[in-house]
Amino acid sequence: MKKQNILNLIKYHVERNENAFRNEAINIARYFDSIGDDQLAEYIMGLIAESNLYVPQASDFESDFLKSVEINDSNPLSLPLEIANDIKGIINAVNHKIGINKFLFEGLPGSGKTEAAKQVARLLNRTLYYIDFDNLVDSKLGETNKNIAKVFSEINKIPYPEKTVILFDEIDVIALDRVNSNDVREMGRVTSAILRELDRLTDLNKEIVIIATTNLYKNFDKALSRRFDAIINFNRYTKDDLIEVAEFYFSSYVKNFKGISKDTRLFRKILKVSKKLPYPGELKNIIKTSLAFSDVDNSYDYLRRLYNNLAGNLEQSSTDQLYTQGFTVREIEILTGESKSSVSRKLHERDE
Repeated sequence: MKKQNILNLIKYHVERNENAFRNEAINIARYFDSIGDDQLAEYIMGLIAESNLYVPQASDFESDFLKSVEINDSNPLSLPLEIANDIKGIINAVNHKIGINKFLFEGLPGSGKTEAAKQVARLLNRTLYYIDFDNLVDSKLGETNKNIAKVFSEINKIPYPEKTVILFDEIDVIALDRVNSNDVREMGRVTSAILRELDRLTDLNKEIVIIATTNLYKNFDKALSRRFDAIINFNRYTKDDLIEVAEFYFSSYVKNFKGISKDTRLFRKILKVSKKLPYPGELKNIIKTSLAFSDVDNSYDYLRRLYNNLAGNLEQSSTDQLYTQGFTVREIEILTGESKSSVSRKLHERDE
């Protein structure tokens, strides 16, 4: 044990930083255990265990910048296999307890970054707090830096860091390239403050999990990106992946609507003829609104709305065009509202 360990204990006690104090005490206990003084090590660990009874619960934690996120197990989440495997890798890394705890999720809006962060917290059985960086940025010179320092001070005081995930949502607002920023000086100061606090957090708190999300990784400050242990790319959806995601959402939502005729085959066909499917965030909303806005007296109206949203305008699509896209006579009847006999007659006239 070094003099610095004693100084750290005093410092953390004065600062009322219970988390850092606890970690320092654990390091001291490990030192005594390593030199064979297991009785003293066990005594220190026993004191720490007893003191935990009096540490405020996470639910009692109050913060100006950190807001708890409700994680609902019933919220559906479907990810491509590659991304799902990376999420499993994050869970494994955290469970190894070797200090790999900072992750950056990058990808287009609606690609599932924030929902994946919730999934990580759920799988780790941890409380999730999010920081909206828009609330941190202040127009007054130097105030943003002060706010950043306050945020990290609050993070370091969270009770039970081993049961916590912090989400830095939309970190783009302060993490863009300092060289290419319009206000180089201020952006440099802000990003430098983040770098400094992340380094300090790494030294003080290896148990808390940090996840940041960005839509603009190409413009992300390189020094900051190096502070993360792993960067997960969410722009890895193929069209088949998006169709699978859409079917997942459809199956989850359709059961909540009475009088809806579930036609997964036609639903899938509409997705396939779409030239470009949006990412999950937008796709989920399109499916939900197609169902919600559908005519209660028409059990297939949601499919017409889905086609108009994703594949084109039905009013401008002829029977011949729909048939060429691969829709059957029955499916054309559902989409257009024309009778089978009328659709068959038009197709027969086309072939003559």
